[in-house]
Amino acid sequence: MLTLLFTIRDVLPILGLIVGFQLLVLRQPIPRLRRVVVGVAYVIIGLALFLVGLDMALFPLGQTMAAQLSDPEFLTGVKNSAPVSSWTSYGWMYCFAGMIGFATTIAEPSLIAVAYKAHEVSAGTIDRLGLRLAVAAGVAVGIALGAFRIVHGSPLYLYILAGYVIVIVQTIFAPRQIIALAYDSGGVTTSTVTVPIVAALGLGLSEAVPGRDPALDGFGLIAFASLFPIISVMGYAQHAAWKNRRRGKKRSKEERHAV
Repeated sequence: MLTLLFTIRDVLPILGLIVGFQLLVLRQPIPRLRRVVVGVAYVIIGLALFLVGLDMALFPLGQTMAAQLSDPEFLTGVKNSAPVSSWTSYGWMYCFAGMIGFATTIAEPSLIAVAYKAHEVSAGTIDRLGLRLAVAAGVAVGIALGAFRIVHGSPLYLYILAGYVIVIVQTIFAPRQIIALAYDSGGVTTSTVTVPIVAALGLGLSEAVPGRDPALDGFGLIAFASLFPIISVMGYAQHAAWKNRRRGKKRSKEERHAV
């Protein structure tokens, strides 16, 4: 009940803004008022249930998996082993981080919506599944690299600077029609499914690794999940453009030989 009240409190400013503009600025009645009221009620109930689910399942699941995969007994196979600080011992953690990043991104509703619209406005030239797989692959690499950063203890800004240098270079050479979509793809990955598990994973890992501070090292995985999909989507588009050029050159050669 308390979560429901907090959700209503958070949604009220949005409703007030929309209703205020509709009645005071546009001076128009709210269309299909009954459906809007029912829809808002569904949204509030859904958000409240989602928040309860986060507390009951997703956050504890991410932290539990991080604790189990970084447990010294699991890493060394020896009971009552001392905490392990070597980054080479956390291979299963990097593997799990990459796979959970891929799986949560594929299931991300916002990415599905963007892929559907991109396919629609491009008249089918942008493949929905191909775009989702490219974004998910970028998130997988980013989360795995972010987990490595937490274990290794290296500064976050070095990875972010290097990543955006790659993005800038890719932006110069990538097909123009894919650039804006690639940048948006980095944003839609950090939504309802991905963020809770990834955030819990980072905090749980930083608590388990010796010498790491959750307040300093536990955060930053979401930045990786936003950055690397931009790189992967533009790389996917560049590879597709290169294949098309190669196919065109091959066709031209065949036509010349035929003549």
